[in-house]
Amino acid sequence: MTPATAERHRLADTFLAAGPDAPTLCDPWTTRDLAAHLVIRERRPDAAVGILAKPFAKHTDKVQAKVASSEWTELVELVRDGPPVWAPSRIDAVDRAINTTEFFVHHEDVLRAVDGWAPRQIDPELTFDLAGALRRAKLFVRKSPVGIVLAPTDGGGTFTAKQAEPSVTVTGPVGELVLWTFGRQAHAVVDYDGPAEAIETVRTSSFGI
Repeated sequence: MTPATAERHRLADTFLAAGPDAPTLCDPWTTRDLAAHLVIRERRPDAAVGILAKPFAKHTDKVQAKVASSEWTELVELVRDGPPVWAPSRIDAVDRAINTTEFFVHHEDVLRAVDGWAPRQIDPELTFDLAGALRRAKLFVRKSPVGIVLAPTDGGGTFTAKQAEPSVTVTGPVGELVLWTFGRQAHAVVDYDGPAEAIETVRTSSFGI
């Protein structure tokens, strides 16, 4: 089982424990909405295209709403079961490449949306895959008006995600840095080093594709 698949199963367990109406960091989505998003991403390529392409977003929203209306445990089992047999992500290497961050980030979207949350202990194999994915952070922070240096404390080595001046160094565990680059700055446990104004800029910037 890949780290991505293991995280998929953990997220499914968290969905069942939280119930269909729990909040997520993807406000205004509830856990039901988030589960439906994950299902259409893998099982409805006709609708998944609208996740990134705005001209198709209306169709995506319509399909997602229909999927979200499914019975809750059945919907969660669709998430747990993963993509259909014909999907490329059934191949372990593809699964690790495209699903590791997806399921890790969305799992944390559920866990960190309630009071009293604390960072999980991430197993070494998941940390390793997340560290590899973190190298793609340049894509997510490319629009930042200030420079960004990412400094993992548990592997991967410091690297520049955005070359610009002034620059801010963001330090923390790999998992926290992944969440940070995916736009969850307010819920990522990291430290900052750099000019105060530049730090405030990266803390409040909107990151994403």
